[in-house]
Amino acid sequence: MAQFQMFPVSRLSVTFANASPLPRTIISRICRLQHPLFHSILRSISMLGMSRDVTEHPHLARSNWLITQLSRECRMVEARKVFDEMPDQDVVTWTTMISGYVKCGMLREARKLFDRVDSIKNVVTWTAMVSGYLRLNQVSVAEKLFNEMPSKNVISWNTMIDGYVKNGQIDEALRLFEMMPERNVVSWNTVIAALARCGRIEEARRLFDMMPTRDVISWTAMVDGLAKNGKIDEARVVFDRMPERNIVSWNAMVTGYSQNARLDEGFDLFKRMPQRNISSWNTMLTGFIDNGDVGMARKLFDEMPHKNVISWTAMIDGYVQEGANEEALQIFSYMQITNGGKPNQGTFVSVLAACSNLAGLTEGKQIHQIICKTSYPHRAFIVSALVNLYSKCGELGTARKVFDDCPSGYKDSVSWNGIIAAYAHHGCGDQAIKLFEEMRGIGFRPDDATYVGLLSACSHAGLVKEGLKYFEELVRDKSVKLREDHFACLVDLCGRAGRLDEAVKFIEWIGEKPLACVWGALLAGCNVQGNVDVGSLAAEKLLEVEPENAGTYMLLSNTYASTGKWNEAARVRLKMKEEGLKKQPGCSWIEVGNRFHVFVVGDKSHNQSRIIHFVLRDLHVILKKDAYIAEDNDLDSEPELLVV
Repeated sequence: MAQFQMFPVSRLSVTFANASPLPRTIISRICRLQHPLFHSILRSISMLGMSRDVTEHPHLARSNWLITQLSRECRMVEARKVFDEMPDQDVVTWTTMISGYVKCGMLREARKLFDRVDSIKNVVTWTAMVSGYLRLNQVSVAEKLFNEMPSKNVISWNTMIDGYVKNGQIDEALRLFEMMPERNVVSWNTVIAALARCGRIEEARRLFDMMPTRDVISWTAMVDGLAKNGKIDEARVVFDRMPERNIVSWNAMVTGYSQNARLDEGFDLFKRMPQRNISSWNTMLTGFIDNGDVGMARKLFDEMPHKNVISWTAMIDGYVQEGANEEALQIFSYMQITNGGKPNQGTFVSVLAACSNLAGLTEGKQIHQIICKTSYPHRAFIVSALVNLYSKCGELGTARKVFDDCPSGYKDSVSWNGIIAAYAHHGCGDQAIKLFEEMRGIGFRPDDATYVGLLSACSHAGLVKEGLKYFEELVRDKSVKLREDHFACLVDLCGRAGRLDEAVKFIEWIGEKPLACVWGALLAGCNVQGNVDVGSLAAEKLLEVEPENAGTYMLLSNTYASTGKWNEAARVRLKMKEEGLKKQPGCSWIEVGNRFHVFVVGDKSHNQSRIIHFVLRDLHVILKKDAYIAEDNDLDSEPELLVV
């Protein structure tokens, strides 16, 4: 006897043998779907010559299966038509239809169907609705529905607990967990992982020890939680006790060693792994990069049997962090040539940062063209990176065009912060203030980074009154946390304006021990204003924080020199020499004809060095005549150059 096996419907598998024909309305509906799979079904039905039922309602199972398939493709209009044309419906029908709406994000339609007086519901239907509200972060509505459930199973409880966890309500999740009449391993794993993620590792460990049964996920969650909370040795003990391990367990332990700066042990474990996937390689790769060993990261990168976009992006970002921007661009080019995968948003942000650091306008424009052919041009981080690139390359007009061309719906605080910082970098304080007010006017709340850019703009443009006003606003705005950068901007603002006494009083008002950036801003102001007394104080405090910073000695020496105190200036430089400190040589570069010309103090290797020296001397004479530069003790020294 011929058999026809239907696909599963909600865990049920129904077998038909010589089943009765489908109702005409359903057959008509299937025919209109124009799907080869459904036509195959119809041919099978015809070939089998179905004439009698072996189930109570065979057409229900067939219709339910059809609704399930349509729902998986989010073809909910067609699924609803099948539902409405069915002469009879059971709880599977209703649950399938409501679950389909939920999975496709059509919660309003799901709720309308759920609330109908003729609806047939069971615990699965109720749980699907609760899950739908939790997906949209409507926890209170989900909670109300959960409490109204006539009956609950362990999946219902787990769904609500998971919803609390994903919305950061850990205490509520724990309360519900303790109320559960019965628990399965998923219940325990959810709560343990949540407690570990939010730093409550002792509570997580207590629950782990209480578990009646554990699976590999339980053990892995505990290893990961202990490692991320700094208890790496305890994590290793748990790892060694595991009755079985999977590749995720090994990756969690390796990641833990990397995050706790114990890279040798992590690498040793990596080499002992019975099998590795691409996540294993990426874990080790990012571990070396995060711990500053880019050379070893590159060696591992070259050995990888397979790479994905995460691998390429990590390597590019690692070089950018190390200041090896040329190598970052080379890796990106190699990625393009070898079809190493499509760059994602993170890849483009990192490679644009490399271009910005090199002031590589040509390369930046080429990458911008590549971005324009993807779906990323208007992403907030991409816009911000492009604005930063063009700003650093002196193309402020282009930076503004990139910002203006971005649709308003795509702009967020990152985009606004980027353009405000660009105007600050170019000393356009009025434009930065105008943008700041426009940002607030359309409903964006400024964050800590916004105020750093704004205060920096006021400082560079000499807008003391405006800077003080916005700083007072920042102090009153309790929603924005004050950072050392804000204090440094205000000190810099006062220092540039010659109001050093106010800057000192402000530092005293801070109360806590200021960081190096604050004292550095004060010392720079003293250098500009030639205030030796305050400068000496700032340098003393700065050297307490950064005793090996040669720049501090140089700034203090220049402050003494600007007031004619040559002996004191010489004494500071001598002390710097005794400490074995050297100032990083000054370096600048320019791109001409697709070639970078880099100039460094102390070298004359450029093939046009002689001509460049003549031009610089002529420019110096002109500037000195027009009184655009101050007299400097080192002006008689010959400019020196290096090209690479």
